[in-house]
Amino acid sequence: MRRVILLGSTGSIGTQAIDVISAHPEDFQVVGLAVGSDIEGAQAQAAALGVPTDRIAVGAAEAAALVRDTPCDVVVNGITGSVGLEPTLAALASGATLALANKESLIVGGSLVADALHRPDQIVPVDSEHSALAQALMAGRASEVAKLIVTASGGPFRGRTRESLHEVTPAQALAHPTWDMGLVVTTNSATLVNKGLEVIEAHLLFGVPFDRIEVTVHPQSIVHSLVEFVDGSTMAQASPPDMRLPIAWGLTWPERMPGVIAGIDWTQRHEWTFEPLDDGAFPAVAMAKSVGEAGLTYPAVFNAANEQAVAAFHRGALAFTGITDVIASVVERHSPDVMSLEGVLGAEDWARQEADRLIAEGAL
Repeated sequence: MRRVILLGSTGSIGTQAIDVISAHPEDFQVVGLAVGSDIEGAQAQAAALGVPTDRIAVGAAEAAALVRDTPCDVVVNGITGSVGLEPTLAALASGATLALANKESLIVGGSLVADALHRPDQIVPVDSEHSALAQALMAGRASEVAKLIVTASGGPFRGRTRESLHEVTPAQALAHPTWDMGLVVTTNSATLVNKGLEVIEAHLLFGVPFDRIEVTVHPQSIVHSLVEFVDGSTMAQASPPDMRLPIAWGLTWPERMPGVIAGIDWTQRHEWTFEPLDDGAFPAVAMAKSVGEAGLTYPAVFNAANEQAVAAFHRGALAFTGITDVIASVVERHSPDVMSLEGVLGAEDWARQEADRLIAEGAL
């Protein structure tokens, strides 16, 4: 039986992880829960799962302390945002397997996270794209990989010009055609900032250079990513768009859990399309690649500026297209710091203040 700590237990990843765990009570014991603020929700989960109430943490600092103080086999980090960095580092220090849905902690932490690994496979990605890449990479050796191809649904504004996006409303940005996610991640998917972050994450997880990581738009969200090998062969991981599948793989790695979801019905007709990414309308992916190549604290600044810009967009203080404009302006003004926890946190604080200043001044 695997002992599991769920961070962000009342969010999308956390609740779906509980669905998987509850369907297999003989295989898992939840030993701790952490939430951002939904204490009542966590208490209800604890009662249903048999988790002692003293193992409910509120906030990132308490989540990290919970991980440090509670022996477990798997930590699922479903926290949204870079506040998940400290819990990620605590999970790695504990030696537990980290089922990572909190991509931001890897992106802003960079070498800090890499240096904290106890073993190469200690992080099992829970993002559907990176879970797909990890599975497809099992078809060959690292030296045989030609490129990684990360799929994107294109979000709710696929096919739109940048000019037509200026008047987009928050409600429209949250109307994702495929996935049910929280406010920040859903908005990031609409701007494709999320896909840019995933490109950085793919580089950090698998060590493939940025010039060999591509993005293709696949609206059906059935092929979750692909790996092309040096002989011209391409391996794809395909499944219905259900996050319980990568969550289950993170919980049971390196084994597979039977019957997590129903597979594709191959007796029916299917049409899958793949389209090039429009970098003019959606510049976030190219920006993220540049930021990732620059390294140091640039990714932390990119992410922090985005979080402030998304918040401003949802309170009506910034246009939709202003989100990437804010990111670009803040990144351009950044002087990178050394890679330490203090340096990353300091760079984030500066980026948030700079983004807020630019937004308040209407300087974009």
